[in-house]
Amino acid sequence: MRLGGGLLVALAAGAAGAGWWLLAGLLLAGIAAGVTAGVPEPGEALVDRVVVAVARLAEVAVYAIAFGAYVFPAHRELAAVAFAVVVAGAGFAGLKVPTFVVRIAGGLLLAAGVVLVALCVAVPPVATAGGGLRPPDFAGVLVAAVVFLPFLRPGARENAGWRVLLLGAVAVLAAFAALYQLGAVRLGLSLTSLRDLLSAADADSLQPLLTVIAVVATVVPALAAGAEVRERVGVRGLAGIAVAAVAAYFLPALPVLVVTGLATVIELLLGVRARRYSGSRE
Repeated sequence: MRLGGGLLVALAAGAAGAGWWLLAGLLLAGIAAGVTAGVPEPGEALVDRVVVAVARLAEVAVYAIAFGAYVFPAHRELAAVAFAVVVAGAGFAGLKVPTFVVRIAGGLLLAAGVVLVALCVAVPPVATAGGGLRPPDFAGVLVAAVVFLPFLRPGARENAGWRVLLLGAVAVLAAFAALYQLGAVRLGLSLTSLRDLLSAADADSLQPLLTVIAVVATVVPALAAGAEVRERVGVRGLAGIAVAAVAAYFLPALPVLVVTGLATVIELLLGVRARRYSGSRE
């Protein structure tokens, strides 16, 4: 479910820096997610708990920005704040979505992604200026990889490798379809890139469906993130939710995505440390 919410804004952020080399960044992120799929959760030390909470709160801010931009574009910032407070707060309070609902929602998001890719490939794109392949910007590729890493990590340990492969394939196909239809420049300039994608593919009739998809793709993972924040840091997480709401109001998507990615990298490093520590004790 993380990937659906992340794609809503991460495609534009990645394309803005990497252009068509966004695909290389996605491949790099997918490899990193696959290699670290077996890394355990960080331990219970204070630094571990704080880093995990920061990573989840940064994700909440990403979902809040996406929700505001796609669902209430006329009041984007206020909607983002309300989303962070209400949805993450509900997850913090213990509200959970049943597992079977999560699985059904994930299947629907996957089907919607396949339909979107098919539409974009089937309709010839309008020629866009400056949209060709340029020499690789390694910094842009690295930023794209960091931005997408949190959303390519599997939520469950079972069949983690296959899950990463599926998520990576979906992300690459969606990115290729967006770049093919909009071009790198137009994609990079659009916060609501999937809305522009439907318009470019002459599928404006599907815009209401995209709104519903945006709600599902952001609410479900934000609830889970709020619950994990409470599990990791307790009542102090309420202050973190307030900070996430402020970030969603004032900051653009890219810095929030970068913070999310960097926090995920640190979280993985702490997980590696925890595994080594556990192994040395055994």
